[in-house]
Amino acid sequence: MSDYYAVIGNPVAHSKSPLIHGEFSRQTGQDMRYEKILAPIGEFPTVVTEFRQHGGKGLNVTVPFKLEAFRISTHHTERADAARAVNTLVLEDEAILGDNTDGAGLVRDITANLKFSLTGKRVLLIGAGGAARGVIMPLLEYEPSILAVANRTQEKAYELQQRFSSSGNVVAIDYADLHGEQFDLVINATSASLNGELPPLPAGVFAAESLAYDMMYGNRDTPFLQFAALQGVTHFSDGVGMLVEQAAESFFLWRGVRPRTDTVIEMLRSHA
Repeated sequence: MSDYYAVIGNPVAHSKSPLIHGEFSRQTGQDMRYEKILAPIGEFPTVVTEFRQHGGKGLNVTVPFKLEAFRISTHHTERADAARAVNTLVLEDEAILGDNTDGAGLVRDITANLKFSLTGKRVLLIGAGGAARGVIMPLLEYEPSILAVANRTQEKAYELQQRFSSSGNVVAIDYADLHGEQFDLVINATSASLNGELPPLPAGVFAAESLAYDMMYGNRDTPFLQFAALQGVTHFSDGVGMLVEQAAESFFLWRGVRPRTDTVIEMLRSHA
């Protein structure tokens, strides 16, 4: 019988994870099946238990269950501990390993696929929720000169500054204080693009030769990327590459085999 994996979320019908992992398994010759699981709100632990009882080996976790996945994990990877959120579960005999592959997926897409060096760069991260929290430590590992965090609720940005300042130059910044500041990389980690909205960024925030990166995927013309283009930015990307790269990290964790990602990214872009 094929090993059983799934993505769990609410909603989950839109997820491209089964397509991605299906391509990975065919590419690497792994005997596995991968499905979508819609978990009712409030029943995440129960659904995970039932999945295990049916022979489930691992889960990708999407909104809104990443914090619950952290809580039910019996042990965590260092990057999951840093994020305090989990997007990948490895279901062991009596234990659950929680990992967070989002940050690794983001930096691999930026550095390997987009050929953008993070070292010494000024980076602006927009948002301070789970998506932002999961990528700060991996970004800091590349030693940017500054990682500024801007968020509508400034207290959340300060919380991230306090949590990660021992690992690098992390600074909470108010949107109003962005006037006159320029950054080499601006990452939109908010959900604004899902609602067709633009974070309150001032004109001039993008430095010359900067990269604009929206973690949302499926629509390369998000308001954030449209704004970047109007500001003269010529290097920009949506989150398709991050989606595939974080999935590849999960696949490697489960199967011990690292799949190629370039063909899968191209496939998703051609079907967007």
